[in-house]
Amino acid sequence: MAARAGGAAGERRILCVGLVCLDIISVVETFPAEDSDTSFIAADFQRRGVDTAHVAWQTRGDVPCACCIVNASSGSRTIVLHDTNLPDVTARDFERVDLSQYKWIHFEARNAAEQEAMLERVERHNLAAAPGQRVRISVEVEKPREELLPLMGRGQVVFISKDLAQHFGYRSAPEALRGLRGRIQSGATLICAWAEEGADAVGPDGKLVHSDAFPPETLVDTLGAGDTFNAAVIFALAEGRTLQDALTFGCRIAGRKCGIQGFDGII
Repeated sequence: MAARAGGAAGERRILCVGLVCLDIISVVETFPAEDSDTSFIAADFQRRGVDTAHVAWQTRGDVPCACCIVNASSGSRTIVLHDTNLPDVTARDFERVDLSQYKWIHFEARNAAEQEAMLERVERHNLAAAPGQRVRISVEVEKPREELLPLMGRGQVVFISKDLAQHFGYRSAPEALRGLRGRIQSGATLICAWAEEGADAVGPDGKLVHSDAFPPETLVDTLGAGDTFNAAVIFALAEGRTLQDALTFGCRIAGRKCGIQGFDGII
């Protein structure tokens, strides 16, 4: 699925490439009507100003659905995922995207072979484009699947998860950044969030940057905090902020998200 963040007419935007999963929180009022998953998601995107013009609507398969039980006392969650046979977005789908509309494209690493072809298309576009019209690429590698790891070498900004770092035996974000930096391209930035310990990053200059976490007074709901962090960091970097400022902003917004139910009212 490809969706883009809305903006003013003529403004170059941020495009997200990945898959949408419907999370049903264990509050009865939030359950969508039976067989209405797709329309529920589309309406939610519209309400939030997310442009879905490039969504690759599928004629087969069902929307992945996760039932989430949130612990009222700690804010932690238990997720039961019902994965489905919904196809991932393909390189052919991606060919329909007008790259000149975007200043940043973020890839959630999923179907590596197809995404390699998408990334190659963006790289070809950048070679031919004027400096001010090039598209910045970020990649998130969350799952420790061997076929996804080469995608780390294709992003100018690369997010790795705590789970991925621990899969390789690293016990902290700085340790993971030092150990995995060799997998990214020269001049790229590598970022790793580590829950309550905050987040660390290493930029093109090789210097380690850290931000503490900003936990809320009461932990309400951690569901989606990682995606919130990534989105906030991308937003800040796309606005021209420094890596330190972007990392701190990401931790602040992710911490604020953990203090509320859902996403309304984060900013």
